[in-house]
Amino acid sequence: MNLSAEQIQSNWEKMLGYINTYISDPRREKLIEFYKKHEEEIMLMPASHKKAYHNAFPGGYVDHVNRVIEAALEFNKTWLMFGVEENYTVEELVFSALNHDLGKMGDGKEYAHKPSQDEWRKKNLGEMYEFNKKLSFMSVPERSIKLLVDAGITPTENEWLAIRLHDGLYDPANEPYLKSWMPELKPRTSLIYIIHQADLMAARIEFEKEWMPKLYNNKESKPAKKTNVNMKTKTLGSIKSEGLKNMLNSL
Repeated sequence: MNLSAEQIQSNWEKMLGYINTYISDPRREKLIEFYKKHEEEIMLMPASHKKAYHNAFPGGYVDHVNRVIEAALEFNKTWLMFGVEENYTVEELVFSALNHDLGKMGDGKEYAHKPSQDEWRKKNLGEMYEFNKKLSFMSVPERSIKLLVDAGITPTENEWLAIRLHDGLYDPANEPYLKSWMPELKPRTSLIYIIHQADLMAARIEFEKEWMPKLYNNKESKPAKKTNVNMKTKTLGSIKSEGLKNMLNSL
């Protein structure tokens, strides 16, 4: 699966719209400043490095983040429908969904992943990106929080926990938080579980969109439609990112 340049641009604007709608100042202003500073790298980066995972293509990250935000907002409605106390705010929910995987961008100087130059690994393993060896290792949730703090954007305790634990028990490091049988040691906010489930659902949807047509119909997922000349010209004029302009121009 691939996204057209117009879809990448539209997804980016949609994500900024969530910030403007749900995040209050001064954090809203700082988040917009941070995302615009790193616009090109975030706009074009994948959600994962391997096809067998999810959204391993340019623009895949923002597409995934928007889906996690939308799923989290829907799960929030379901949660409240059952009469559970809302021990978090909607701003905390959107903030956590927005930034849960931010660490995948790298450290702000070095990208976390680079397009793979190994044709064999791309063809046989579906590894479309490789880890940037110039970047020191840090888990994605921890790097996400560090990037925010370094930018002067302070997460609340609920947000810190939701971002830190969004991989659930897929990450053994989360076990002390999530496997205690003592009520007083369990997390005090359900936001952790909502963000985890939203992320899980979004990734599964992305997997199914990519692989189900191939597994059941033996068909490749449909490529993005070619851009007509008039639409391309119009879109080029509205795009600030030089990387995205070059990508669109090549379609």
